[in-house]
Amino acid sequence: MTLASLEDLDAAARIVYRHMRPTPQIAWPLLAERTGCDVWVKHENHSPIGAFKLRGGLTYLTRLRETRPCVRGVISATRGNHGQSLALAASRVGLRAAVVVPHGNNPEKNAAMRAFGAELIEHGDDFQAAYDHALNLSVVEGLHPVRAFHPDLVAGVGTYALELLRGVADLDTVYVPIGQGSGICGLISARDALGLATRIVGVVSENADCYARSFENGRAVSTDRADTVADGVACRIPDPAALEAILDGAARVVRVGDEAILDAVGHYFTDTHNLAEGAGAAPLAALLKERDAMAGKRVAVILSGGNLDRALMRRVLERLG
Repeated sequence: MTLASLEDLDAAARIVYRHMRPTPQIAWPLLAERTGCDVWVKHENHSPIGAFKLRGGLTYLTRLRETRPCVRGVISATRGNHGQSLALAASRVGLRAAVVVPHGNNPEKNAAMRAFGAELIEHGDDFQAAYDHALNLSVVEGLHPVRAFHPDLVAGVGTYALELLRGVADLDTVYVPIGQGSGICGLISARDALGLATRIVGVVSENADCYARSFENGRAVSTDRADTVADGVACRIPDPAALEAILDGAARVVRVGDEAILDAVGHYFTDTHNLAEGAGAAPLAALLKERDAMAGKRVAVILSGGNLDRALMRRVLERLG
């Protein structure tokens, strides 16, 4: 895959900043004590949809509107944040947005997507089934299909990485969750475009580890299931272009268990008073798993989203006691 250049990323940033401000990166002292390193949090939970995905949606749909003015609507599939991104971005550029979610999807994310203007369609038992249905409906309904991975999505979300890497010098390692791959590929793009040596570590759930298996085998390896509390990384089939970039640009891919993810959600709440959804907390869980190796180093974790539902938050609070 050809990664986004610095020119691509800066051009995407000009689109993104029409609609939102840069998000902060903060070094929290209690997290430093917990992790044993100089740790910075990139707070994508502070975006207008509470997640990094908005950057990609704004960039993709703005360019789609400019280059294909005949398009009147878009459709895609999501577990939540991608759909919120498309819904809000579509409303800003004057497009219809239909979003397919699997049955049993996070009800609060569903409500948010509707509030941002999405037409919500429920289909299938997981993301992949919803995604396949969205591609079929794009033909039936005459809607433009927004696939889960695209260069404009990568350039858009890569703007968070520009902010982080320009704002915090000399980062040894950055931990980032892997869902369909735009977030980590945007980070790899920015790191390479800025000529930095920062190591990038992808993070997946033990129960949705297709990208870890693929990284270890050097080829795409799918899984039969993706059952995890971190719905933002509940992926069964790796995207070929994303995997190519990850194989070339990531140092490793770390698996973390659901219990460790829930603990990390609790750590964010107690140490920073921020809400992190499962995928957003997974990088902190991975850093804690590798605490000894990271001792004393300058590290960042991507808090990719804060859209945690009440049921999971209740479980986290019960664990805190």
